[in-house]
Amino acid sequence: MNDALISYILHLADNTLILAQQNSAWCAHGPILEQDIAITNISLDLLGQARNFYQYAAQIINSAKAPSPLKRAGGEVTEDTLAYLRDTRDFKNCLLVEQANGDWGKTILRQFLFSNYQYLLYEKLQHSNDEQIAAIAAKALKEVIYHLRWSSEWVIRLGDGTEESHQRMQNAIDELCMYVDELFTKADYETALLKENISVDVSLLKNAWYKKTGEIFSEATLKIPENVFQQTGGKQGIHTERLGYILAEMQFMQRAYPNSVW
Repeated sequence: MNDALISYILHLADNTLILAQQNSAWCAHGPILEQDIAITNISLDLLGQARNFYQYAAQIINSAKAPSPLKRAGGEVTEDTLAYLRDTRDFKNCLLVEQANGDWGKTILRQFLFSNYQYLLYEKLQHSNDEQIAAIAAKALKEVIYHLRWSSEWVIRLGDGTEESHQRMQNAIDELCMYVDELFTKADYETALLKENISVDVSLLKNAWYKKTGEIFSEATLKIPENVFQQTGGKQGIHTERLGYILAEMQFMQRAYPNSVW
């Protein structure tokens, strides 16, 4: 069970780390100061969630007697080694969060799609039989409620705004909708933890997600495309080329100057 548990915790951490890294690119580039600060704070929230999950994963890995490929040169695993010293195929984030920022509308839509999912996930995960996962989810849920409300308001504002803002939002939907179903497709490590009530059966979240999304899109005068071929693989480490660029930027300092500290 340890391998499945570690994979699951890393999946939860990787989702939030990569989205935090993506959103942080808007720091000092937001459309107005208030929203610049808002998305930067959301990035910090997500980064905090990632740190909590990575710290827990590191604790499990270091306490295990069996050798782990995550232990490099016999050293201890830390939140930093998990974030900065794993390669692309080691990351288990869903494909949605690694998609390019694009314009403000696409970034907002990506945040809404993920926050809608994350809210439903953490609402269930706070009752996990794993006390540490449950505690992290319960704490983060308060943040996610704000992320969902904030991004929902922006989707409505832009979708039901000018002709150009509406078209940009619809274009963003058309680009991102192919990465949605992966959120509700169980990876093997998620399935393995269901019997112990540690993970969440994400397939059961799909209807509620589409209901909320449909309500927001209806108010925003936007449409969900039908019969779109869905891309998957992120949860198993098969990613788009975009993740490689994200990690190259994020991991450069630690890889160029190993063991560097502030």
